[in-house]
Amino acid sequence: MNVLLWHVHGSWTTSFVHGKHHYLIPVTPDRGPYGLGRARTYPWPDTAVEVTPDHLATTDVDLVILQRPEELDLATQWLGRRPGHDLPAIYVEHNTPKGDVPNTRHPMAGRDDLLIAHVTHFNELFWDTAGTRTAVVEHGILPPRYEWSGELDRLAVVTNEPVRRWRVTGTDLMPRFARVAPLDVFGMGVAGLPEALARAGAPDGLPVTGHDDLPQDRMHAEVARRRAYLHLCRWTSLGLSLIEAMAIGMPVVALATTEAVDAVPTDAGVLSTRVDTLVEAARWLTTDRDAAARLGARGREVAKERFGLDRFLADWDRLMEEETCGSR
Repeated sequence: MNVLLWHVHGSWTTSFVHGKHHYLIPVTPDRGPYGLGRARTYPWPDTAVEVTPDHLATTDVDLVILQRPEELDLATQWLGRRPGHDLPAIYVEHNTPKGDVPNTRHPMAGRDDLLIAHVTHFNELFWDTAGTRTAVVEHGILPPRYEWSGELDRLAVVTNEPVRRWRVTGTDLMPRFARVAPLDVFGMGVAGLPEALARAGAPDGLPVTGHDDLPQDRMHAEVARRRAYLHLCRWTSLGLSLIEAMAIGMPVVALATTEAVDAVPTDAGVLSTRVDTLVEAARWLTTDRDAAARLGARGREVAKERFGLDRFLADWDRLMEEETCGSR
């Protein structure tokens, strides 16, 4: 089928477009947030094609995948058809709720014209959807090309915009771990992180290094050389970078919050809401490479079994077929 979706989350979309369908990705001259087009730093197949807004009105579309509330009106405008009425629509919710949790009402709440697909059971539990049909399709990833070597007694963090998001991404906790082992922080918007930590009162000279927006393959290669993966997000959906780290074979040190509690078994890492416990775990793993290897090997098994690409695509095929058949 022909599936229209916007390029919003690079890693998730990379997995999604590896299915058996044709994926129509809107592109605009400025390649802005509603016309980003194909990814440039992720491996996408040829079945994901760019399409301009002008051409969508005459393009055959079988299903619309929505990921932001404003895309509903935008799709209606560009297609000349109403998602949920003239053609089936699924709204993918990537994020944990904000605001008056656990009473946060979902922007697609109380509707009977679409389905909300959550990426974690935690998100489905916490969003108030007021009767809108829901489903959960857990993440799936392309197997990383690199395996853990752990040759550097340093900690890897993958996060986006840690300066702006601060407490959400656990940026304020980073200095406590940097006193145990050097931190290498990968992702978008990590430039200027050491300076931001210093302005917030962290001691000068803490070994925190930002690696800004590396191509995914190169990032995986670098992350795999670090001893352990540090996940400090207080309130965020289950990051694909955490699953990728497990698939690489890295031991995990993580806050026991949101879906991470269910995704990382106790024999694949250390999870706790006590930061002191996590700091000691980071100290232990940077000094005990054998223990790090043991936990990482278990994490790789879990990632392969639970978050494999084949399972992810099969779940999505089933859901999309149900929605398109139900619409007919």
